[in-house]
Amino acid sequence: MRRVLADRVAATYLGGVLVSGFGDSAMMLVAGVWVKTLTGSSSLAAVVTICLWVPVLAGPVLGALADRVRRRPLLIWVNVVLAALLPVLLAVRAGRDVWLLFAVLAVIGTATVLSDAAEAGLVVAAVPPALRGDFNGLRMTVNEAMKLVAPLAGAGLFVRFGGGAVAVLDAVTFVLAALAFASLRVRERPPALPESGWREQSAQGIRYLRCDPLLGRLVAAGATAMLLSGISSAAIYQMNDVGLHRPPAFVGVLYAVQGCGSIVAGVVAGACMRRLGERAFAAIGLVLFTSGAAARAVAELPVVLAGTLAIGVGLPWVIVAVFTAVQQRTPQEMVGRVSAAAGTVVFAPNAAAAGLGAGLVAVADYRLQLVGVGVAGPLAAWLLLRRRGADASAGADACLGGGGGGGGAGDGRDRGHAGGGSDGDGHASGGSGAASAAGDGSAEAVT
Repeated sequence: MRRVLADRVAATYLGGVLVSGFGDSAMMLVAGVWVKTLTGSSSLAAVVTICLWVPVLAGPVLGALADRVRRRPLLIWVNVVLAALLPVLLAVRAGRDVWLLFAVLAVIGTATVLSDAAEAGLVVAAVPPALRGDFNGLRMTVNEAMKLVAPLAGAGLFVRFGGGAVAVLDAVTFVLAALAFASLRVRERPPALPESGWREQSAQGIRYLRCDPLLGRLVAAGATAMLLSGISSAAIYQMNDVGLHRPPAFVGVLYAVQGCGSIVAGVVAGACMRRLGERAFAAIGLVLFTSGAAARAVAELPVVLAGTLAIGVGLPWVIVAVFTAVQQRTPQEMVGRVSAAAGTVVFAPNAAAAGLGAGLVAVADYRLQLVGVGVAGPLAAWLLLRRRGADASAGADACLGGGGGGGGAGDGRDRGHAGGGSDGDGHASGGSGAASAAGDGSAEAVT
């Protein structure tokens, strides 16, 4: 952690993440409250989440766009445009104006996916391979810390001055993020001229994930974790009511405990991953997260709090492992496409799982839901840890026609990729990367 913070470029980048994350977290909470206040409709308030999540499905296309331009100028302009757009929300004064809020949030959601893809390449250019695991963990810590502090500030600002004031606050944080990216001194290679059309380039990210044995299995594990997370989260209100006999507001305490676990998880992620490798690290995170979910089936407050803390530690570990591996094993010219494709595969199941979990709560005992998550997690971890004989000979380079310098081959090399003191097997030093969506998303999501 000290080495990351001592690196001027990495520390500046984290500063940009800090201020932008503060504004975004405040705005995302207030947006739903704002819509509910203006319209009285819970359904319309839920549209806020849809506006932010639907753009994830366009990840491969937006990733291809990020690979066609220099990442640092792109990030500067994206933040400048969002800063100029948000004050438009000062015009939202009545229920008939909420369409404008939805439109702006959809633009923010799209810009976030594009920024995550662009940041993938910037991380590779700015952060040495040996520090990427620590960097991704610290980014997770910063994001989670903002989620604990910013919603309170946003809610207070909303009550005192209204939603427009929060929009202006978010705009200011985008300006500060743009300044942070502008101050970075990063040497970027010019983007390669596209040799194929948009459709082919967009498909290359998914194809790369399928052809690299380790990345494919890690991304599948990440998607499984987010699916189980959605199912588990859907049971939280029923558990709080029927199991703990607490008022609905107590759910906020549970989320705060989970956030504290995520902060700790981010601080120690780099060190743990260096010793275990991405695959074992992700498997441990899966087991820890799903065991914590199963523990919440026990209607005792200390057990529920311990399980919630385990969820907060384990789930981010899976996401950090996935995107650190993507950074280490992807050629720099394909970083945006592969990162955005991984983000789409990992985070898209979360929305569907929330609906599935809500349906299960309505027809079955919530404890069965949580225990089911606890059983599925170790099974997914076991599948992730299984070695396949073909892994040593298969690779993404071969599938993509031999191009690129970061393609994966053996599963047995993941410990080298995460290693802190060297460049691993060479792929990590070749200028490769992917977005740490764990901050977003870990997301966001991590979410």
